[in-house]
Amino acid sequence: MKENNSNSWQRISTLAKRAGLDDFLLALIGVVILAYLWPYPGTDESPVPLGEIANYGVSLIFFFYGLRLSPQKLRAGLSNWRLHLVVHLATFLLFPLLALGTRPFFVGEEYQTLWLAIFFLAALPSTVSSSVVMVSMAGGNIPAAIFNASISSLLGVFITPLWMGLVLETGSGEFDLTEVVIKLVIQVLLPVVLGVLLYGRWGAFAERNKATLRYIDQFIILLIVYTSFCESFENRLFSQYSAGAMLWLVVGMVVLFFLIYYLLMVLSRLMGFNREDQITTVFCGSKKSLVQGAVMSKVLFAGAASAGVILLPIMIYHAFQLLAVSVIAQRLARTT
Repeated sequence: MKENNSNSWQRISTLAKRAGLDDFLLALIGVVILAYLWPYPGTDESPVPLGEIANYGVSLIFFFYGLRLSPQKLRAGLSNWRLHLVVHLATFLLFPLLALGTRPFFVGEEYQTLWLAIFFLAALPSTVSSSVVMVSMAGGNIPAAIFNASISSLLGVFITPLWMGLVLETGSGEFDLTEVVIKLVIQVLLPVVLGVLLYGRWGAFAERNKATLRYIDQFIILLIVYTSFCESFENRLFSQYSAGAMLWLVVGMVVLFFLIYYLLMVLSRLMGFNREDQITTVFCGSKKSLVQGAVMSKVLFAGAASAGVILLPIMIYHAFQLLAVSVIAQRLARTT
């Protein structure tokens, strides 16, 4: 019986990977279902403080990230400033401006929360690991990808709260930008800096064990997603959205990805980038970080029952960007 169950899971996993879904995406879907079926452990009433554990886990993620951040690799990517400028303007300006343009279409208090979640996605930095992996697979400029993805994460500690403060302050006076930045510096930036400082001592260890450290990262993200959705399901926040609204959200995330992707493709060609730099520009500039989204939601929306709603667009976008970019990267690899 156990062997049959094992074979069934292997078949499901194999089919999922062929479709572009990895085990982590399947686990994300699983914890959302678990939060729906059994929300109590992730709520404030639970005797096990999963939310607090997740807070400490956030700092651990970024400490390990700093340990794997080689100063040599970053220096190698510094020279290509035009590429970096395009990527960061797309990440921190083009995305938010497009999201701001959709605000009039979200009428009603419940849909304003959904728009806020979309804007939160737009204000996030680019993702690190998958950007570098996909650029490598497609034959792009790897040093530039490492530099852009790494710097994007650090810039996001300051730029994302600035954008969110602008939006939240126009809706209410309760958002304290200074307090949020201080929290993010303590919880995110300081662990990264500590990791970078210890790179010479423990960097080789982190590189040797990056697969294990990746599992720790993923476990903490799953914990953050679980606790966020537990609160939202417990307060029945998703019941105010119709199936049609959720479908439009998925369609919107797909359209957003391809719009950014093709705008960056056109712009990189107009600027005369070579093939390697074009690949790096569109892959790094069109992606958003689920890790940073989960982390910043813990600070920006601390204690909010709507945390699950806030994370929904970034989860949808994250899943689709992996699917789409995997297919595109494999196609580009075959044409080299």
